[in-house]
Amino acid sequence: MAVSRKYFGTDGIRGRVGEYPVTPDFLLKLGWAAGKAFQKQGRCHILVGKDTRISGYMFESALQAGLSAAGANVLLLGPMPTPAVAYLTRTFHAEAGIVISASHNPHHDNGIKFFSGKGSKLPDDIELEIERLIDSPMTVVDSAELGKASRINDAAGRYTEFCKSSVPSSTDLSGLRVVLDCAHGATYKIAPNVFRELGAEVLTIGVQPDGLNINAGVGSTHMAQLQKAVMESRADLGIAFDGDGDRVLMVDHHGHVVDGDGLLYIIACDLQERGQLAGGVVGTQMSNLGLELALQEKGIPFARTCVGDRHVIAGMQERGWVLGGESSGHIVCARHTTTGDAIIAALQVVRALQRRGTTLEAERQAWQRLPQTLVNVRLPEGSDPMEHPEVKAACEQVSARMAGQGRVLLRKSGTEPLLRVMVEGVDESEVEACASELAEIVRRAC
Repeated sequence: MAVSRKYFGTDGIRGRVGEYPVTPDFLLKLGWAAGKAFQKQGRCHILVGKDTRISGYMFESALQAGLSAAGANVLLLGPMPTPAVAYLTRTFHAEAGIVISASHNPHHDNGIKFFSGKGSKLPDDIELEIERLIDSPMTVVDSAELGKASRINDAAGRYTEFCKSSVPSSTDLSGLRVVLDCAHGATYKIAPNVFRELGAEVLTIGVQPDGLNINAGVGSTHMAQLQKAVMESRADLGIAFDGDGDRVLMVDHHGHVVDGDGLLYIIACDLQERGQLAGGVVGTQMSNLGLELALQEKGIPFARTCVGDRHVIAGMQERGWVLGGESSGHIVCARHTTTGDAIIAALQVVRALQRRGTTLEAERQAWQRLPQTLVNVRLPEGSDPMEHPEVKAACEQVSARMAGQGRVLLRKSGTEPLLRVMVEGVDESEVEACASELAEIVRRAC
């Protein structure tokens, strides 16, 4: 049963800078509430990292003040990928980690993500306790009990070595020419260093953050620059990160994009061949059916969860599986880390290609992506056409027409008043026709 939250969404708190709740006064109160919630016995330590957007300076200061007022010590990391904060929270034995980031969003948005002391998403009871405290009067501990703030100067080096440790120490990427697109975001220094230190020839774009250009025409949501750079430089492949470094997509040497589904397939096949898969692969409702069918041919189980890396991780933990991810590029390699980590996932793919003596292009062509059509239907307030008998019947009829070689998905948007109508199948024209028909039936039912 889902727990209703007032402030937290599926991945923390996010919105436009200056609009409630992404304001300095709210972040001050949030820092205080988090400091109080994580206090157990004695003083607690909380790490704070951020991406490169300009508002991070303002919100870092607000959080620091609130945490100190609650008596929590603050360890400042500066610009740091989201998965690095998860890792460092564990290694410093802190009570929690906080990331100031809006991930792949433009600079005018920002948000807050939390990690527990184990480097995982916060348990429901902690999130609810933080929300309860936000709505209670703010107090300040005695002056002698105020929290102190310090900066971890070697955070980037620690995380760099951690990423490198996710592949064998014998790994040598000499001879590999790779273009990295760091989205002017949190990976702009660390990712190039990781690949260079492993021997690769590294070319870069999106490594000059100015506070305003994060994700602007670059990164995993804007692949054109990377495609062009790979082909012009005759690189072996390209790797695109998002602004906070938890998503990764790739480009083969011909400029073709390989999304999260394609990367999952490569990692899964490699783990299976080495006897380290330990079960199957967790995807989401939006994972391409072609991936599921391709994994079945390899004898690899596949399970779907709701959209969101939080649900993917929960699905992996329920089954004891070690690999999961989303088409968007959130990939969780649980043998190495606790959350989606773009650099580590990229290393697993590159190492798999090297180990198997193949190319990204060949692996991209190893399975057939099924045509997928997505139609957004705007919903009137209070409308729920998913429960309408005509809509249900139409979905069943389309599913029957697909005869096990396609699927239908109706999903409400979590951020807009939209119902997403998705149809997948072998025949592209039939898929488009079915999606259009279903969308029209949904509109009539609203």
